[in-house]
Amino acid sequence: MQPTRAALITGRYPRRLGIDHVFFPESFTGIPAEEVTIAEALKGNGYTTAIFGKWHLGHHKQFLPLQNGFDEYYGIPYSNDMQGVVYLRGNDVDSIRVNQKYTTKTYTDKAVQFIDKNKDRPFFLYLTHNMPHVPLYASPEFEGKSKRGLYGDVIEEIDWSVGEVVKALKKNGLEENTLVVFTSDNGPWLIFDVEGGSAVPLRQGKGTTFEGGQRVPAVAYWPGKIKVGSVYEDITTQLDLYPTIMSLTGSQKTQTTKPLDGEDISPVLFGTGKRKADEFAYYSNGKIEAFRKGDWKIRLPQADIKINGIVVVSATDTLLFNLKTDLTEKNNLLKTNPAKAKELLGALAVFNKKMGATPPALVQRMPSDDSHIKKRAERAAKGGLNK
Repeated sequence: MQPTRAALITGRYPRRLGIDHVFFPESFTGIPAEEVTIAEALKGNGYTTAIFGKWHLGHHKQFLPLQNGFDEYYGIPYSNDMQGVVYLRGNDVDSIRVNQKYTTKTYTDKAVQFIDKNKDRPFFLYLTHNMPHVPLYASPEFEGKSKRGLYGDVIEEIDWSVGEVVKALKKNGLEENTLVVFTSDNGPWLIFDVEGGSAVPLRQGKGTTFEGGQRVPAVAYWPGKIKVGSVYEDITTQLDLYPTIMSLTGSQKTQTTKPLDGEDISPVLFGTGKRKADEFAYYSNGKIEAFRKGDWKIRLPQADIKINGIVVVSATDTLLFNLKTDLTEKNNLLKTNPAKAKELLGALAVFNKKMGATPPALVQRMPSDDSHIKKRAERAAKGGLNK
């Protein structure tokens, strides 16, 4: 989701930016100019920067990557299911004929070329695949390769892409001097069934504040720095990538002066310590629906969640979970542990005070913006999602 992308490149809760939902081709807003992105901060410290793939933080010129710290950009500026899919090169349209079977391969080739070209200088590469967003596409080399169907084919091609990037680093002698992080922006799009992915055993998926919609895997790779096979099970967030990379690259002087909501998790990566903060606010459409502190998570009362009039998540009262013992969020402990609920609500009040006033929502949409979701869902129900 676009709020996650905003969080990653600014280290700040998207609510601070007024980014609460998805940008569309009809939108005329984007990431605020006053934000100092991770690319701007690194570029100010002598890094060459590039993004290949999905941007989705505004497609008008002032919001595009080249105006936000990136030296190079090639990709689709928004989701691949939206109207008017094009490839942009920098600020200009490179092609209106996008064969989505080859998007993963195209982005990977661009990434490898960038590494080869910049092997003798510090660089930041942001590779943002459109896949596995619905509609799904895999190149002919990967179609039919997986036992999981087309979704599996798509994932196997993304695995191949990661391998190609790592091979390029090895070839250029950069493997032990480069941090590689692989992660996702949200959980599975459940209305598309097998085509939308799975978060089992987590509850629910994309568009919800249950763990299935928020919790994603993350892998960090740095030979000689990060111990092979090490696992960290406590909380870390996308917000942490900005301050961590600033610390590792010595770029604190060029980073934003605005409040950061993430923290440097170098100790987590290197196995020398834990993340200090243990709180996280689960925002949805600009409002906090749930709040976590340590192992505990409280979810505030919610009405039915509907997509095109269909209830995808039934209304719930206040829910209290211990994620350490109940990752699936099945056991509501509110009645048996009211003191813990009160403690979390108190912590949430402190968090809201720290956040202070936030700007109005930036995303401005036309009434028909969600029509593409309805059409995709109808086609998926008929078994013709990619026909």
